[in-house]
Amino acid sequence: MADYADITYEVADRIATVTLNRPEARNGYTVRMADELADAMDRADHDEDVRVVVLTGNGKDFCVGADLTSGGFDFDAAEGPGPEWQEPAGRCSKRIFTMNKPVIAAIHGAAVGGGITITLSCDYRLAATDSKFGFVFTRRGIYPEGASAWFLPRLVGMGTAMDWMISGRVFGAEEAHRAGLVHSLHAPDELLGNAYALAKDIIATTAPVSVAVTRQLLYRMSNVDSPFPVHEVDSKLIGSLPTNPDAVEGVMSFLQKRPPAFGLRVDRDLPDFLPWEKK
Repeated sequence: MADYADITYEVADRIATVTLNRPEARNGYTVRMADELADAMDRADHDEDVRVVVLTGNGKDFCVGADLTSGGFDFDAAEGPGPEWQEPAGRCSKRIFTMNKPVIAAIHGAAVGGGITITLSCDYRLAATDSKFGFVFTRRGIYPEGASAWFLPRLVGMGTAMDWMISGRVFGAEEAHRAGLVHSLHAPDELLGNAYALAKDIIATTAPVSVAVTRQLLYRMSNVDSPFPVHEVDSKLIGSLPTNPDAVEGVMSFLQKRPPAFGLRVDRDLPDFLPWEKK
């Protein structure tokens, strides 16, 4: 997509900022926004000038959920969706799930329905103290989307996920923080600055390939039925260290008390034995 209508995309200091940009509609989620977000994440993931993505919203709210006033879904209501159709929130959350770059969501105001489910696969969720959250689907007679029934229990536990999703109630930033839905709380005017500070720290101190592999190890292998398959991958990764220049640089920079200068690139240097990369 050469042009975006419902989001904006910009890169500075190796950070891609993706902004939901329908403030007049409180960033109500649309099919176009879903596809633009997926495209923007793909764009950032394949750009070696980008190390971290910050996802935020323009206006007083992050996103108040689906806005069907703009035409509804991208299929004929009478005929129904085809077998290959994918609901919009999941188009974004699944693309974030497969990212090799970390994604930081900076959430302010309302984050409700699809406005919160699209962030569940982000690596970090930072929230303003004025944030409000809600998995309000049951109160609208609809269903959870964005693969949120998979992500949410892994973040906050099944009991809390059941409470939030079955009741559909709206809850505040403090409860979200206590439960582990968000990593930290910030004054509204300091939220984005803290998100960028976190991004810059990741860029300055971590190796891109190591981050990419670690992120996917956690997502792809934390739910296997024993540690043995994970250890098989670990063994190959650790066995590759003698020929890994980033590992040498990591040790030398520590010993020499200087910032690291990691040279491996995500676009060409990921290990070729990762099980989730196999076609």
